[in-house]
Amino acid sequence: PSTFSLSFNKAEDLRYGENPHQAAAFYKEAGSSPSGMAAIQKLHGKELSFNNILDLYAAVDIAYGFTTPAVALIKHNNPSGVATDKDLAKAYKAAWQCDSLSAFGGIIGLNRPVDAKTAALIQKSGFMECVIAPAFDKGALEILTQKKNLRLVTLDPRLFVKDRYDVKKVPGGMLLQETDLKEISFSDLKVVTKKRPTKAQIASMLFGWKVVKAVKSNAVLLTKGEKTVGIGMGLTSRVDSAILAIRKAGKLSQGACLASDAFLPKPDTVILAAKAGVSAIIQTGGSISDGEVIKEADKRGLVMVFTGARHFRH
Repeated sequence: PSTFSLSFNKAEDLRYGENPHQAAAFYKEAGSSPSGMAAIQKLHGKELSFNNILDLYAAVDIAYGFTTPAVALIKHNNPSGVATDKDLAKAYKAAWQCDSLSAFGGIIGLNRPVDAKTAALIQKSGFMECVIAPAFDKGALEILTQKKNLRLVTLDPRLFVKDRYDVKKVPGGMLLQETDLKEISFSDLKVVTKKRPTKAQIASMLFGWKVVKAVKSNAVLLTKGEKTVGIGMGLTSRVDSAILAIRKAGKLSQGACLASDAFLPKPDTVILAAKAGVSAIIQTGGSISDGEVIKEADKRGLVMVFTGARHFRH
């Protein structure tokens, strides 16, 4: 649009901004029914901070994007673990086990009402800031309200509607772009290696691609089935993000699938992945070095697919 106007009304003062010395407030869009983060309801715990709201959004942005029961654990706006399972408690356990050290003190997002079984696992996880879900059953509330400072927040999935535009303020102006709503399916994948993926690898790679979209660039992660086992994020070199993801996965890198939010500029990530036991790679493709990267994948017996899409996140 040639002109773009925003109008917001102050909803509440927040405890503080990103740091205690920064004042902060939450504003809701003027003239519209509450939706998105303006529609959250706090059931229990102390007041929300600026960081809490950002991380709560990151949690539901991932978890509510799945149709199957899903759990996303968030720390500093990045996922520390994500998993889906027909059993919500099992999904929580898998997400927590991805990186329990980083998950400590974070935000938990679930796309199903929290039951007592899942609440008991959350209770045993130690200190966590917030839990957000569509609802909490009576048994879950009895367990989780024992922690007086734990914020329990609900958000009706029907009210979680993403904005058409993504806006970022810079001094003297504003950047506006369409929100990244790009999704891919099996039909969008281009198999570029001699070895073709199995059905299980396809499912795991598509899961990884859906999650890596929500990770700060450069982003590389490893998946086993529909759970993350290692996430590397926010580093200025892609190979360093791969090293971090592989280190966090440890022995679970054996047979795992690797997802990269952009193309692999060199074969180095392929070499590292193969040595760690990774079996398949999903990436954007389109590098001038694609030929070398594919050749290395073939040499090491890996599956590689291109998506033709990129998911930088800043």
